[in-house]
Amino acid sequence: MNIKVKFSVVLLLITLCGTSCNKYLSLEPQDGIIRQNFWKTKEQLKAAVNGCYASLLADPLVENLFLWGELRGDMLSAGTGVRNNELNVINVNITSTNTITDWSVIYKTINNCNTVIDFGPDVLKSDNTLTQSVLNGYLGEAYALRALMYFYLARSFGDVPLKLKSTTSDDDNLQIAKSTQQQVFAQIVADLKQAEQFAVTTYGDRNNDKGRITRYTVNAILADVYLWLNDYDNCIKACDYIINSNQFTLVPGDSNWFSTVFFQGNSVESIFEVQFNQIKTNPFYNMLAIPSKRFKAALKVGPELYTIDNLDITNIDIRGDGASVKFNDGSIYKYQGINSGSTRTSATSFAHWFVYRYSDILLMKAEALNQQGNGQGALDIIQTIRLRANALPGSERILQPSDKSGITDYLLDERAREFAFEGKRWYDLLRNARRDNYARLDLLLNVVATTAAAENQQAAIVKLRDTRSHYFPIYLYELQTNKALVQNPFYQ
Repeated sequence: MNIKVKFSVVLLLITLCGTSCNKYLSLEPQDGIIRQNFWKTKEQLKAAVNGCYASLLADPLVENLFLWGELRGDMLSAGTGVRNNELNVINVNITSTNTITDWSVIYKTINNCNTVIDFGPDVLKSDNTLTQSVLNGYLGEAYALRALMYFYLARSFGDVPLKLKSTTSDDDNLQIAKSTQQQVFAQIVADLKQAEQFAVTTYGDRNNDKGRITRYTVNAILADVYLWLNDYDNCIKACDYIINSNQFTLVPGDSNWFSTVFFQGNSVESIFEVQFNQIKTNPFYNMLAIPSKRFKAALKVGPELYTIDNLDITNIDIRGDGASVKFNDGSIYKYQGINSGSTRTSATSFAHWFVYRYSDILLMKAEALNQQGNGQGALDIIQTIRLRANALPGSERILQPSDKSGITDYLLDERAREFAFEGKRWYDLLRNARRDNYARLDLLLNVVATTAAAENQQAAIVKLRDTRSHYFPIYLYELQTNKALVQNPFYQ
């Protein structure tokens, strides 16, 4: 999405949200003159869909996705500027008053999507220049974005309210009970299957293809969801749709790799990125770059994870020092760098939020293959990823194809190297830990020794042994304003 379009989108959001009420889930009514006059033309419909994307840029949505995916993992440690609510999550001391558990910004995007789904078809009646295929394309984007937001909620909170109709009036019923995680996952799959039918494969230019939902994005989300559902056949099918399209490839691991993938963005290996720019910068400069930074990399992320070639210090894993992290001070560098030697300023802090890249598709397929018993297929894919990255011998594991647990650990390590600080780590650990009735609970228990303060470690381990603690509590404000909600069991 270009700068001009983004600016118009921000104005649209101000118009749509200016008369909002502050109610449960922050579902803003699109009532009165706005609703009566807005859903008339295809241009207005397009603007509403752009508004769904613009809402992804609203604070603190991307910041929350980073915190939800990294704070409970084993790759982040507290900096001098860390906030108490963040430190409490790291130490597995989470309560319902912790603002990190406030899901309202996610539900705002969901409501924007619901509004497009509910009222978009009306435009077909009033604008005879709008075709059914164009309308379907817009609806596909809304269904997929709604599914993606619910996927984050279900993985983070477990059971959540499932709101599938837009809030269009102050008279709407906002007292909604939770649906089970299983029901939410079923709705996510249904939305994505609908989106798959409607979504386009290309918008005709690179930036839109990477910054908007395509059929490839839909299949990337589906592959991820199917992994969580242990549906490995369908996960592989979704991955293969992307792989066999020949529209994506790994960017060569040369001196331009970091700049191409992370500084410029929208590379040939990108599938979907939330697009920040000069008008709307990301939250990562103040979080990661200033001297009193809130976070730095955990000690394990440096030489332990990426390893060092002691015989040739110029031989490096390209994803490590000067890419994901700076070994000398533990700074998280992925969102700061222009290249390994030059950094962004606050005004140029507009690195995109990377939702899915082609390497994710390959490693998700590897995980599914391993769970099906095809360990060799998984190992072959891991080797492809490692070759591109010039992964060092010190991080290599020599495993038998039949060693499913060993390959799981290898995959998790490779995902850690590949997707450091991209908001995936906790979800990767939880997904693998909960399989087969939590046969790998150790994956979560091992986090404690890496990140929690020494005095909190024993209590943290006790909490994590209760699988109900693996999901956030419902934020207290939501419980106060929606009497149909019941607190998640661990926090009652």
